[in-house]
Amino acid sequence: MGTASTVHDVTYDLLRSLKMTTVFGNPGSTEQTFLQNFPDDFTYVLALQEASVVAIADAFAQTTGRPALVNLHSSAGVGNGMGSLIAAYHGRTPLVVTSGQQHREMVIGEPYLGNREATTLPKPWVKWSYEPARAEDVPEAFMRAYAVAVQPPAGPVYLSIPLDDWNRTVNGPAVVREVSTRVAPDIERLSRFAERISRSRRPALVFGSEVDRAGGWDAAVALAEKVRAAVYSAPLSDRASFPEDHPLYQGPLGLSFKEVSDRLTGHDLVVVVGAEVFRYYPYVAGDILPEGTELLHVTDDPAVAGAARVGDSVIGDARLSIEFLTEKVGDGAGRTQPSPLRRPEHPPQSSGAPLRPDEVYATLAKARPQHAVFVNESTSTMGQHAAWLPNVEPGSFYGTASGGIGWALPASVGVALGDRDRRVARPVIALIGDGSFQYSVQGLWTAAQHDLPITFVAMRNHEYSILKSFAELEETPGVPGLDLPGLDIASLARGFGCAAVEVETTADLEREFTAAVESGRPTVVVVTTRPEKTQL
Repeated sequence: MGTASTVHDVTYDLLRSLKMTTVFGNPGSTEQTFLQNFPDDFTYVLALQEASVVAIADAFAQTTGRPALVNLHSSAGVGNGMGSLIAAYHGRTPLVVTSGQQHREMVIGEPYLGNREATTLPKPWVKWSYEPARAEDVPEAFMRAYAVAVQPPAGPVYLSIPLDDWNRTVNGPAVVREVSTRVAPDIERLSRFAERISRSRRPALVFGSEVDRAGGWDAAVALAEKVRAAVYSAPLSDRASFPEDHPLYQGPLGLSFKEVSDRLTGHDLVVVVGAEVFRYYPYVAGDILPEGTELLHVTDDPAVAGAARVGDSVIGDARLSIEFLTEKVGDGAGRTQPSPLRRPEHPPQSSGAPLRPDEVYATLAKARPQHAVFVNESTSTMGQHAAWLPNVEPGSFYGTASGGIGWALPASVGVALGDRDRRVARPVIALIGDGSFQYSVQGLWTAAQHDLPITFVAMRNHEYSILKSFAELEETPGVPGLDLPGLDIASLARGFGCAAVEVETTADLEREFTAAVESGRPTVVVVTTRPEKTQL
């Protein structure tokens, strides 16, 4: 038998052992018993709305490589955070999400702030959802939540905890367990993959977000160089997993059946590592693969392998799998190396105000600071980002994995907090459209309160430009609600405590962007841009 203590004290000791001493939240009355007597060696990161809470925690966990602890307010708080929770699920981010339940003596009568069917609410966007049957089970529930969250495929889990549990007596300490965070591939099966790659005349490698998450950046380069294969980034990757200035890199794969199939024409074998097959967006009719092309698929997620509509798969960690393949594949010296991707060589000719997106990105490329990390949620200018701002370092790009907007602004806060936690100094650049900016604008307050080195570039084209492009693609004229007049982003930013400036020319943008980065303070640079049709 252990020593009698409270559920509160035993659980906090467990969290210390698991190095989960930062709590991201927005407190409510059903959570105050958990937060009471908050320890000095813990940090509480307050955000003003739960969508921001979850996104900040998501990016913090991705940046630090450790699971993060989230505390939301009953069912209302979980509901507010669901959009960001979906992004964390798709992004494989290990989060332990908690919320308070009403007092056990009251739950039977459906009290105010009672969380009805609490474990059902966050499904299917969590790996595990649980409300302890007894107060004494709370510490063990946290241990299980941690274990489930970090094991591959990693992802968020959820605990609902009655508010009166925390002061109950329990024997401690909690049992602390260690679990594996990698799955080794089937070596015999992967050896057959290596043989097929060695026999291929013109292979293509497609690297997805799992590669960067697994620390496989350098391994991916080694495999590509040995095989002398064309390298593509997987569709809509939320992380960058290969240096995009490398001569073998051929750009993003595409977004639709037709675009992906067209890009892969001429390759007899496609090897997809750490990505879905494939993450499509618009429907444009076409084949999944060109005729005569075969596909091999490596992922640590059986659900992703099962959902692939073509190809042969192996389950395993991306980095371990790539390293094994590099050792086993034959040298590709006899293959013709693909021509390097052509990039714009000169800034576009100035067109006057408002600026075209190309002009904005060319200016940012000119003023780009060393070792900057980019968080992008300007959905209509992803092509310009790929052309002008190639990702050249591991862990240097983050995007939403779900497709819902409102993630990037608070996520940039999480990246900066994660860098500070691991004592890494680098500028964080958030590139966000004016529509996306409004969804979680409260995240600016947290950035200001922590004085984080984030430069937010808000591109204001006064519309949901990507949706207007979709309206043309889908032949749906007359859709309402696509224009965004009257947004004063700079005033909003100042109201939340950030510096803000508006610019209209490339010279002003370069000057103010550079000043913002050099200040090391949270600054919003608003640049008015010309709407352009997005190629879908």
